[in-house]
Amino acid sequence: MITVMKFGGTSVGSPEALQRAAGIILSEKNDKIVVASAMSGITNFLVKGSESLPDNRQEIIDEFEKKHLDVAGQLLNEEQMAAFMEDFNARMQKFKELLWDGAVPNDPYYIDNLTSQGERFSTLILCHALKAAGARSVALTSEDCGIYAEGKPLSGSADLRRTESMMAMKVKPYINDGVIPVITGFYGIKSDGLPLTFGRGGSDYSAAVVANAMNADVLEIWTDVDGFMSTDPRIVPEAIKIDEMNFSEAAELAYFGAKVLHPRTIEPVRMKHIPLKVRNSFKPDEPGTIIHHLRKPKDDLLRSVAIKTDLSIISIGSAEIAYHPKMVARIVEKIAENEVVIYSISTSLSTVAFLVHNNDVRSILLKLNTLDPEDIERIEVKSDMALVCAVGDNLLSKCGVSAEIFTAVKEARANVEMISEGASDVSLNFVVPMSRATDVVKILHNKYVGGGSNEGL
Repeated sequence: MITVMKFGGTSVGSPEALQRAAGIILSEKNDKIVVASAMSGITNFLVKGSESLPDNRQEIIDEFEKKHLDVAGQLLNEEQMAAFMEDFNARMQKFKELLWDGAVPNDPYYIDNLTSQGERFSTLILCHALKAAGARSVALTSEDCGIYAEGKPLSGSADLRRTESMMAMKVKPYINDGVIPVITGFYGIKSDGLPLTFGRGGSDYSAAVVANAMNADVLEIWTDVDGFMSTDPRIVPEAIKIDEMNFSEAAELAYFGAKVLHPRTIEPVRMKHIPLKVRNSFKPDEPGTIIHHLRKPKDDLLRSVAIKTDLSIISIGSAEIAYHPKMVARIVEKIAENEVVIYSISTSLSTVAFLVHNNDVRSILLKLNTLDPEDIERIEVKSDMALVCAVGDNLLSKCGVSAEIFTAVKEARANVEMISEGASDVSLNFVVPMSRATDVVKILHNKYVGGGSNEGL
């Protein structure tokens, strides 16, 4: 049996956290493969540093090197540190060459290469921490493993079939020999060998790709929270942990606001029916949340309520736009040119509306302004919106669910700006002004989650 164990930035972000992670890994009885994020703060440091290149190259090198050597120095004794430095210096030399190779700093492929460097060093430290504890371990990069990716910079996707074939050759032998591979998260490589990142938070997805490729028996995401919650505890302190979820519920919540898991993590494991566990590395005895295909239905109307804030509605009006699908296609194509995430779409006879992040509004408007002005009569923007995602069992088959939910919204004195129902049978999503969003979540949670009233349903 194989367990893939992924550790996030805070779980490898300090000497204490790394020691704790090593203990968790060694306590796992199955064969194991480890995937790790960069140490907390490192990716942000590299992203910010990339904005001032090339003037700050030496500053980046000095601070990056000091951070990792300070942590390693607290974990390893003199003999262990000497062995670590051989590997560290080899990787550090490549990092220095990257910063001094004369590449154009604003080249997105260069940025992908630079911002994925943190994972190469966090995995190295964790590998040597395991060795110091008596285990046999090897630090592998995505290049070493053959984790192939395709797509555009900053938002790549794994080539699952090719990755499975390559990892069978390059990683499986280590497992068969009792060695623990510690693999870089966050990025894969293109056919030409250049790194391609999976987007911020993409190490969760990397771990799911590895689990898929190795036909793992379980994927464990070790993070700094106990698991999925019935809502954000900062909004509702009485929020409860969800012990069990199915893949669809977890995917909806992750996509629409729950920050426990990167939303793309679900599909690679769902494809092969690999159970996924979300666990807290700071509370290793806490069982966390298990996500799989089947679970027992609950009586509660809702299982969880998530919220995504800082959104805007862009409404585009044109006479009888519903009868001009090619025009709608052109509009969507323009928005897609910037790799913008669209959280919801609503249409009427003369209007199509898109829900996007506030930060994307300006770039979208610039793109839309390049369309034929005769096609578009007006463009309106409503900013500072919030998307509420209500998740429950078979919501579409329960009579009166929408009425119950929107009665709660009325109690919060919130106006519903957009609604998405029917796209998923486990969720109902709607948009309200940010100023009323937390009140909506509180009322929905108090009424319908964890024993709330479901009378009449």
